[in-house]
Amino acid sequence: MKMTIEVDCTPEEARRFLGLPDVSGLNDHLVQEMGKRIDANVAMLNPEEFMKNWMSFGAGAQDQFRKMMEAGLGGSGPKE
Repeated sequence: MKMTIEVDCTPEEARRFLGLPDVSGLNDHLVQEMGKRIDANVAMLNPEEFMKNWMSFGAGAQDQFRKMMEAGLGGSGPKE
């Protein structure tokens, strides 16, 4: 025997019937917080700001990065 039951209710009614907590306030807060963080970080997508931040690390960081890349490339090349 096969039985099908169809329930017509809103998500709010289903949540209350199942005894689940109402997290809509928390969801709204999280969405607003994510929006604030995205807006704050949009400036980082600007190429000028990106390069300014990259250059602020100084020549030491750039030299270390170059050495790391050279070591990586040197380790994968053919053996002499």
